[in-house]
Amino acid sequence: MKKLTKIITAIVAVVLAGSLVAAPAFADTNDPFCDPAMGEEALKAMGCDSGSNTDAGTAVDVVVNIITIIISILGIVAVVVLIIGGIGYMTSSGDSAKVKRARDTILYAIIGLVICALAFGIVNFAVGIINGSNA
Repeated sequence: MKKLTKIITAIVAVVLAGSLVAAPAFADTNDPFCDPAMGEEALKAMGCDSGSNTDAGTAVDVVVNIITIIISILGIVAVVVLIIGGIGYMTSSGDSAKVKRARDTILYAIIGLVICALAFGIVNFAVGIINGSNA
């Protein structure tokens, strides 16, 4: 069981490290329809980036991204625990104590997945209210 715990820890570490890598965003400066000479209001109306906003995002965006990463990691952990519970159930050999422990593990993993899904929905709902959107 210790070997399985080390493997799960390694998988979670790799997923965490991979999710923290930021992808650079590049502005398309060769777009013929987004001419900076048109003015900032016209660029916004056309959906073009005027280039004046160079910050990485608002504080709400940063917090939402961090919360989304945490919820995603917890969801992955819940799926791994669900798999471990399934393996424990299959290898219980009819031992009632092992079957009960495996069923409890599966139940708690499913509850964890439901909580992760609800948390994701609540965060998106709250951000929609903060940003003033109706969705």
